[in-house]
Amino acid sequence: MSRLLTLDEITEQLCRAESYEDVFHHSLHNQPMPSVEVLREVVARLQAILFPGYFGDSEIAPETMRFHVGAGLDVVARLLTEQIRRGRCFFCRHNDVPHEEPDCDACEDAARRTTGLFLSSLPEIRRLLAVDVRAAYVGDPAARHPGETIFCYPSILALTHHRIAHALHQQDVELIPRIIAEMAHSKTGIDIHPGAQIGEGLFIDHGTGVVVGETCIIGANVRIYQGVTLGAKSFPKDANGALIKGIARHPIVEDEVVIYAGATLLGRITIGKGSVVGGNVWLTEDLPPGSHVVQQRAGETSSRILLGNGRA
Repeated sequence: MSRLLTLDEITEQLCRAESYEDVFHHSLHNQPMPSVEVLREVVARLQAILFPGYFGDSEIAPETMRFHVGAGLDVVARLLTEQIRRGRCFFCRHNDVPHEEPDCDACEDAARRTTGLFLSSLPEIRRLLAVDVRAAYVGDPAARHPGETIFCYPSILALTHHRIAHALHQQDVELIPRIIAEMAHSKTGIDIHPGAQIGEGLFIDHGTGVVVGETCIIGANVRIYQGVTLGAKSFPKDANGALIKGIARHPIVEDEVVIYAGATLLGRITIGKGSVVGGNVWLTEDLPPGSHVVQQRAGETSSRILLGNGRA
């Protein structure tokens, strides 16, 4: 066991450059990091706009809708612009080139324009979420009202965060989409990368332990159960041994696919339209449309794949 250190000794060791150089961030612009608390407020205000009456002011009425939405958008625009600008500062290349003067005015203008483009996507985000809500209600016999899924279901909470984060990701916003995605992950156990492309009508039943990778493409009216992984296989490296980033490495799940609990799908494989992947199946190959894959039984050496006509 190492000896007890004095506070002076601990301080001295923690202040050595070699101790903190891999975990220290200091913006040369003296700009703070994005604020998780402010982003929580942004998402909460967006929830109140996207689902009026369910979140935020519960006394809203159709005749006051315009005031409610307009006031909410005004606050979101100001808060989000500042957070997007901070995200740009975090990754600013001038942090690594001390003698170059950054054009902070250009970043401010870009953040304002990006926020405007994101807000313009809200009507489409609401449409997609409305379809997700219907899918959750229709897909779960325990749901007694669509509103119950909006207020209580982790699937809707995760998809609300994802559709916001994905819209920001599409605008090349730095860092903020990952923070928003992790908010949902920490609450629901559903981990969806902001880059994942998800069609309308996705229902994630129960949800906990679901992982959806960055380059996943999920079609319309797909249902996923808890513990499902849509992940990557081994990561390719370049000649210098560094990971090659940005390549398509996660599954494509076509329309009307059902993936049951605990299934693991890895690599850039395609699960054909209307297929069913059984619980705890491990899958690294394409499936033609209409396939059924079930877990291997005792004595079998692999999972069984049934095509749409029922033949193995």
